Amino acid sequence: MKREVRINEKRLQIEIDRRDSGWSFHIDGKPVPADVIELSPGIYSILLGGHSFEARVQPHGTRLEIEVGTRRIAAEVIDPRRLVRGRHELALEGRQEVSAPMPGKVVRVMVEQGQPVEAGQGLLVLEAMKMQNEVRSPKTGLLERLLVKEGQAVNAGDALAVVA
Repeated sequence: MKREVRINEKRLQIEIDRRDSGWSFHIDGKPVPADVIELSPGIYSILLGGHSFEARVQPHGTRLEIEVGTRRIAAEVIDPRRLVRGRHELALEGRQEVSAPMPGKVVRVMVEQGQPVEAGQGLLVLEAMKMQNEVRSPKTGLLERLLVKEGQAVNAGDALAVVA
């Protein structure tokens, strides 16, 4: 996933790749060696340069509030897939693949393939570390493909559904 992020008026190109073996990061094209574990939604344990950090990330639309220890960082994600018109944010365009944010087990599927869905509507419930997390639709559209079933184990980054 590539994104342009603005932090304190400085623009950075950030690429994050989540795989079974972990995460890899590139900032402005340069690799950044770091180990990241998502402890729970929005809370990350980060090992960077021999130092350990806990980061709490709260999204607010395209803005992120990041808290690391006593330090607060405001970041803005500049996502070319989103357009802003006045105060209303338009939905993502084109097919959007919904992927598992963490490894876990699908405990409930809330929609059927071919069903219309709204942006933010719950598609399924994923259980990870005894916590249940609702996976939501990124856009209004049609649930084109449902790629998992109840009881199925998934890895972080696995495709769960496609919304068109």
